[in-house]
Amino acid sequence: MAAPITSIKRKELTLEEQQQQKMSELQSLISEQQQSLNKILEITGELDRAGLLDAVNAMVKAKDEIAGIAVAQASREPMTNLINNLLNATGLLTSLNPEVTSNLKDSVTKGIEEAELYKGNGDKVSVLQVMTALNDPDINRAVKYGLDFLKGMGKGLNK
Repeated sequence: MAAPITSIKRKELTLEEQQQQKMSELQSLISEQQQSLNKILEITGELDRAGLLDAVNAMVKAKDEIAGIAVAQASREPMTNLINNLLNATGLLTSLNPEVTSNLKDSVTKGIEEAELYKGNGDKVSVLQVMTALNDPDINRAVKYGLDFLKGMGKGLNK
């Protein structure tokens, strides 16, 4: 009868054997992905012919300078004003009911279409025409909406 196994010795690969094993794995991976690698090489060749790889390489080497320029440009007052205005506009849009903004958008579009129909006639509008136009329900509704808007805006400006 054989003697029981009391210890297991692992075979330690030498550095050369480890490298050979990695090379073998890499070769099998390359052969499996040959079509993809050919496409990648084709794309990089086109980028190189177009000079884009040189440009990217130069940008990587000058990354600190580019970052400094970007920060300097972003911290200029016009840019900070733009960022603040975008944030405020985003806040305004998120605080409004989407149905209201959709209705307002449709109304403005319809108003522009209507105005385009009569834009070139050159007729002057008299005070009497303005007064009688207020009897038109559509015009009266728009004027009332504008007046209500101005009232609410005035209340907001009072703070």
